Amino acid sequence: MTAKTFDAIIIGAGQAGTPLAGRLNAAGMSVALVERKLVGGTCVNTGCIPTKTMVASAYAAHLARRAADYGVTLSGPVGVDYKAIKARKDKVSGASRTGLETWIAGMEKCTLYRGHARFESANTVRVGDELLTAPKIFLNTGGRAAVPDLPGVEEVPYLTNSSMMDLDVLPRHLVVVGGSYISLEFAQMFRRFGSEVTVIEKSPRLTGREDEDVSAAILSILQNEGITVHLGADDISFAKQGSDVAVTFAAGKPPAVGSHVLLALGRNPNTDDLGLDKAGVEVDRRGFVVVDDQLRTTVPGIWAMGDCNGKGAFTHTSYNDFEIVAANLLDNDPRKVSDRIEAYALYIDPPLGRCGMTEAAVRKSGRRALVGQRPMTRVGRAVEKGETQGFMKILADADTGEILGCSVLGPGGDEVIHSVLDLMYAKAPISTLARAMHIHPNVSELLPTIAQELKPLA
Repeated sequence: MTAKTFDAIIIGAGQAGTPLAGRLNAAGMSVALVERKLVGGTCVNTGCIPTKTMVASAYAAHLARRAADYGVTLSGPVGVDYKAIKARKDKVSGASRTGLETWIAGMEKCTLYRGHARFESANTVRVGDELLTAPKIFLNTGGRAAVPDLPGVEEVPYLTNSSMMDLDVLPRHLVVVGGSYISLEFAQMFRRFGSEVTVIEKSPRLTGREDEDVSAAILSILQNEGITVHLGADDISFAKQGSDVAVTFAAGKPPAVGSHVLLALGRNPNTDDLGLDKAGVEVDRRGFVVVDDQLRTTVPGIWAMGDCNGKGAFTHTSYNDFEIVAANLLDNDPRKVSDRIEAYALYIDPPLGRCGMTEAAVRKSGRRALVGQRPMTRVGRAVEKGETQGFMKILADADTGEILGCSVLGPGGDEVIHSVLDLMYAKAPISTLARAMHIHPNVSELLPTIAQELKPLA
């Protein structure tokens, strides 16, 4: 069979692959874009867009139930129509996917192949009956939910973040196994929809990569909404109990029995069925594609972007991967992964915005540091909104004034954090923030106040 020749092949139409196809096409290159599932990847179809659409519905239900707190009266009890919530989610997600598909179809020299791509050599890929070849190949294959080999897990029905999107009934009791970002967003969301929710986490605290004070505040927020949380679960197993599922989490304690079980125990890269060995592409022990600081793999002419390279598990890191690759290839701009500052959000309510180093990381580094903190109970905007859970914390280098990191857990925390993140990219010292005039009333306006009141990190 004669292979069809392109200037570039992109495997995966996610948040790095699709914009890269656009840049390469605009540069006059012919592109084969291969997608075995849905255009848009995790973000558009089972991740950011659909879940945050549902988070918005959950917030509306929560706020309606609190109407009396604001002097607002409702004519009856607050109800939730889960089928309508799902329909809204599907509409928003579908519109985003359709927009991408239309954009791709309008590219003059881009061909979209629907199917599973596998390498046959370092420059040749098979997609079904089609053989494609190109001197440049880009991997953007994403990741999927990990399903650890826990006792009984294969004998019971369970959900993952992807299959949760297809659920069309509201669980009577949702048992969430896992205590990190995906799990907690679903836990609070479904509690607000009206489900009984139990979270089971093997670690001694939630969100283990956060500082202990942040983890404790998150736990308090969830428990205040009636979510049951079991920490230090050292004996997780599953068994059918009639039409329900019993999840054992600790010896001698009764299991959590739920109508539905969500497994949120991490992600695995989609690299195990690409034939990477035939191309000579190296992966690490967890299956992530090994890349350098400019996202080049161990094989010349092959790059890896997004979740499959282990350099970040977010839409924004995937898109930044695209920007790095495009800058190096097309703009003679030597951008690299190590230039970016870690930043992300946890979309519970109130949300957590995070950038830079945690307090624990700063302590481990041995640097002399300064720290400032302010509870949301002392933030006027939070008090006015009646949303005073959480706090803000800023860390700075005591010798240089460099801003080291920030956590904002509170109203608009996912937006507020960018006030600090942008200063960090500008390499501005903490004194710049301390002297800034922010708008009142606003959550962000207290950041300069915190910067003025820093104390040595003990």
